[in-house]
Amino acid sequence: MMDSLLITLMLIAVLGVGSQWIAWKFRLPAIVVMSIAGLLAGPILGLMNPEEAFGDLYRPFISIAVAIILFEGSLNLNFKEVKGLGKPVFRIVTLGAFLAWILGSLTAHYVAGLSLAVSFVIGGIFIVTGPTVILPLLRQSKLKPTPAKILKWEGIVVDPFGALLAVFAFEFILFLSSDGRDATALLFFLLAALFAVVLGIIFGKVTGWMFEAGHIPEYLKSPIVFAAVIACFIIADEVKHETGLLAVTAMGMTLANLGISSIKDMRHFKENISMLLISTVFILLTASLTTDTLMDVFRPEIIGYVLLMLFVVRPLSIFLSTINSGLSVQERTLIGWIAPRGIVALTVASYFATVLADEGFEGASLVTSLTFALVFSTVVVHGFSIGWVAKKLNLSSEGNPGVLIVGSNRFTNALAMVMRELKIPTVIVDSSWDRLNRARKAGVAHNHCEILSEQTEYTMDFTPYDYLLSATEYDSYNALVCSNLVPEFGRKNVYRLSRQNNSGDDLVDIDHTIGGIEVFSPGEGIEDLKFKLKSGYVLRKTMITERYSYEDYLQDRDKETVLLFTLKQSKQIEFFVDKREATAAPGDTIVSLSPPSKEFHKIKEKLEKKRSEKASNE
Repeated sequence: MMDSLLITLMLIAVLGVGSQWIAWKFRLPAIVVMSIAGLLAGPILGLMNPEEAFGDLYRPFISIAVAIILFEGSLNLNFKEVKGLGKPVFRIVTLGAFLAWILGSLTAHYVAGLSLAVSFVIGGIFIVTGPTVILPLLRQSKLKPTPAKILKWEGIVVDPFGALLAVFAFEFILFLSSDGRDATALLFFLLAALFAVVLGIIFGKVTGWMFEAGHIPEYLKSPIVFAAVIACFIIADEVKHETGLLAVTAMGMTLANLGISSIKDMRHFKENISMLLISTVFILLTASLTTDTLMDVFRPEIIGYVLLMLFVVRPLSIFLSTINSGLSVQERTLIGWIAPRGIVALTVASYFATVLADEGFEGASLVTSLTFALVFSTVVVHGFSIGWVAKKLNLSSEGNPGVLIVGSNRFTNALAMVMRELKIPTVIVDSSWDRLNRARKAGVAHNHCEILSEQTEYTMDFTPYDYLLSATEYDSYNALVCSNLVPEFGRKNVYRLSRQNNSGDDLVDIDHTIGGIEVFSPGEGIEDLKFKLKSGYVLRKTMITERYSYEDYLQDRDKETVLLFTLKQSKQIEFFVDKREATAAPGDTIVSLSPPSKEFHKIKEKLEKKRSEKASNE
């Protein structure tokens, strides 16, 4: 084992972030990769033991990390959005969560052999479905909008309350099971919990007011949010242990519902700091496991508990809570199957394992093993089965990669119609009903919304679309759209039209700093493309074969042809870019904007052929 704390810190950071990258690269559940990396570095190979290396700092660091992760979840809890999600979501996050808590707790007691006190504490933790795990799964699996929206919001809404339910269960059961406690202790806890809520609300409102009033410069916003979350957590936790989690959740919920314009700055904070913490904390936890803990995972009672949670508790709680909710049997079956537990479940359970053990509760020593078994099993099983189950239940969106087009006009509508013919999932997004009228008449899928609006994140399902093309009449707007949606689609999948010479936007100096790849070859602005269509240009599909190669196509095409994209045989889309050398293999289809002369030549050739055939017959 390596004794140097610096080497341990290096290994934790490299393994954590490296695991996230490997998971992204190979489309694997990140938590699975992190689990394997942590177990290999810790109990299996013995390269490090973070709990020993960090000493007294280990638990405080875990606690603060849990607080920040919970703040991340609660920052997404906008009550206006929750109200608009309908009866199924409300039922699942209320009645479904309650049933999951009761059934899971009883299962832990009667099957895993834990005491009732320990069972009801971890039962509260296990109602969370891990938004840090489930959101990447939804993007990979391309579910239809209804189950995708429900699973997404269940993860976001229930995530903060799972730990809070565990906190309340712990305090109430501790009060009921301890001979030395009286009503004064319980009253103090309730007052401390109320204080934590008020403190969180005050921190949230003050932070939001300072953001909106301009009392904080842009470069200090993320650090101040970070410091405020830690301060809010520690102040409440010093008054009464465990109430710090309640305080940071209240702070996040307050900020989420203030409607302040700086909410995206805080999301920038959570996407960076929280991702780093999630990566490092999970490596910390798994690397600190002992071989005895790993061996406990294979105990019959723990295996039985995990199987019942997978095949009985989750499906039953969903089916009972969604009776007469308007969901189909297939949708209820899929939602009842998918419930991966993630970082919050493991970190909070690890925290309570120590607290419960200190209080002398029976079975507390099995909490970590039981939690790791459930987290690892659900992520692996659900992560690798969600796509297959969705297809079997006919709840998977069309498998072909889709394109989201921003801006409705003559060119984008024609492009969307060709994509529809090629069975490419396509939608046109615009904030103007007048501009969308053409798309509606053409039968093209469309969505009336402002793509940059915060509301769009909740009202529109992005999962079927792998590529973004911003093609409005405004160069600066196209650049802004691409820059904002790079995190959603990835830098290599975000495209915008070439700049227009007469648009009035001078983007030359900042072109290298903004998101979005200039698309189509040769590059032309939207006005040029619209003019070509108006002049008689047509969108042409050309199949590349063994006899008709890509080189043949390039020689035959008219020099005025604008190359748009290639639909690969694998159904991937490759847009033509001036600075990137394009290729096309047999089986690929090239879509181009061709001048009308070629169409006239083809018609002329057909007429001449018919005349010659008629003459020969005579």
